[in-house]
Amino acid sequence: MALSQNQELEYMVDEYYDTTDFDDSTFGDDESPRSTDPDVSADSDFEDDFEVRKSKLDTSAIEARNGKDIQGIPWERLNFTRDKYRETRLKQYKNYESLSRSREDLEKCKEVGKGHSFYDFQFNTRLVKSTIVHFQLRNLLWSTSKHDVYLMQNYSVMHWSSLLGKGEEVLNVARPLAPTMKYPGSASQALSRVQISTMAVRDGLMAAGGFQGELICKYLNQPGVVFATKISNGENAITNAVDISYSPTGSMRVITANNDQQVRIFDAKSFVCTNHYAFPWSVNNTSVSPDDKLLAILGDSPECLLADAQSGKVVSNLKGHLDYSFSSAWHPDGRILATGNQDTTCRLWDIRNTSQSIAVLKGRMGAIRAIKFTSDGRFMAMAEPADFVHIFDTQSDYGTCQEIDLFGEIAGISFSPDTEALFIGVADRTYGSLLEFNRKHYHHYLDYVL
Repeated sequence: MALSQNQELEYMVDEYYDTTDFDDSTFGDDESPRSTDPDVSADSDFEDDFEVRKSKLDTSAIEARNGKDIQGIPWERLNFTRDKYRETRLKQYKNYESLSRSREDLEKCKEVGKGHSFYDFQFNTRLVKSTIVHFQLRNLLWSTSKHDVYLMQNYSVMHWSSLLGKGEEVLNVARPLAPTMKYPGSASQALSRVQISTMAVRDGLMAAGGFQGELICKYLNQPGVVFATKISNGENAITNAVDISYSPTGSMRVITANNDQQVRIFDAKSFVCTNHYAFPWSVNNTSVSPDDKLLAILGDSPECLLADAQSGKVVSNLKGHLDYSFSSAWHPDGRILATGNQDTTCRLWDIRNTSQSIAVLKGRMGAIRAIKFTSDGRFMAMAEPADFVHIFDTQSDYGTCQEIDLFGEIAGISFSPDTEALFIGVADRTYGSLLEFNRKHYHHYLDYVL
């Protein structure tokens, strides 16, 4: 993967419009890598009075139905309309490519019926706002219930309660992190000023990976961090992905994917590294099948691998993508694996026959950086680097789709475990926010003859 950061993004239409009303806005124009000084951001920026700002910055479903932009962008004060800005974005956006290969195969993408509505806009808050430290890594937001979301904001892990309408700092990784527990055989150590590049939250445990090869683990109901270490000391040591899963015996484990071409497995009780597997390219993403037996491995290669989760032995090679892959997700039935790639597509694979993908789903502008299924398997969401999140109905054989159209870099997406909510983290200096959508339900009533 490219070694760059992308915290401050240029505003795309400066050359085309007078944008004095947007002088602080920074909608990203492309995925080209740029370096920025990580120390520019404040260690923690939650000193504002939430209640004073709330009425101005937040957008409710009622306000949106009455015409307010869901992100609070004042289009009526600008010299261009939303439609005109969208048109310009689509023309000017440059998708980042690691491999320059023919895109002729993309013409074989599945035809999808758009315009459907599976999740309705519910709320947008700018009291918390997502940030990213690497333009290719977007797993920085996790929902643990329809009211609880965890996200990265600069050097702070934030918890947002949609029920209370309040944000709270859970962990500040700019300060020195000294593990609260010592485990025999683990390589725990003190860390400080960690740039979080990826995170995962499950069953009360939060695991986060760092830009310099760090791994941090924290129990949400306990102060401090329970484990911290640098799992790789190389110059190119980014922890690209972390995953929390269970072994077939029921023990919780943390799996890391790193730029040093290694996948490591840690026991989540002792925090000892129990296994590690080496691959011929940087590993950008891993995901474990619902039965905990197969491990999807994606990285700086057009090919994706399926490996035995216990031994690391490769059992299948998935060929079809044209560039590097950065996201994957399993359907809850364990039969379908979805992989997201910089070739702007998501491929669906039936693991019973992996000779070719069963469908290719295409985005609008850029790479597919994040993929999530609902826990009931009914919907799959895939996020582009900016502006678009697509929700597919799996019961229609992925043939119908809702397209969520917004502006700004997307730091992460997450369905709530009960499938009732979809959260989207937007990273932008001015319009950075957390978007919430609620699942639509259709109730059919029988007419009774009295």
